[in-house]
Amino acid sequence: MIYLDDRMRELLYSAMDDRSTCLLGTADADGKPQISMKGSVMVFDRETLAYWERAKRSAMENVAANPNVVIFYRNSALRITWRFHGRAVVYESGAIRNNVMYRTVQAELDRDPELQGAAVLVKIDSITDLGGNVLQGRD
Repeated sequence: MIYLDDRMRELLYSAMDDRSTCLLGTADADGKPQISMKGSVMVFDRETLAYWERAKRSAMENVAANPNVVIFYRNSALRITWRFHGRAVVYESGAIRNNVMYRTVQAELDRDPELQGAAVLVKIDSITDLGGNVLQGRD
């Protein structure tokens, strides 16, 4: 069972301020990997993360071609490392896009002044630590 708890919610929301910005790992249709910083990663619901995709470049193209992603969070001060593995879906309009936009940290929205970004939801299949140990998994 996946259960994104309140501690995860708080730490992910403050990740930029804590200098623990998340990294998004994607791969294109041919499997070529890519990593992007995502300062807007948040808990959307108890089994889903979300982020505001303002750049709309290779990470978004990769998600469209291959929805399997990993989001890496590390807070060295707290000695916490989480890898969230899941499947991403892009929302370029509608209620989900607006919901994520309204919940996005202001620093990320300031980098997208015309609010042209998209919401990306990642339904989590597993959470692992740095050693690869499964902390949570979908039943």
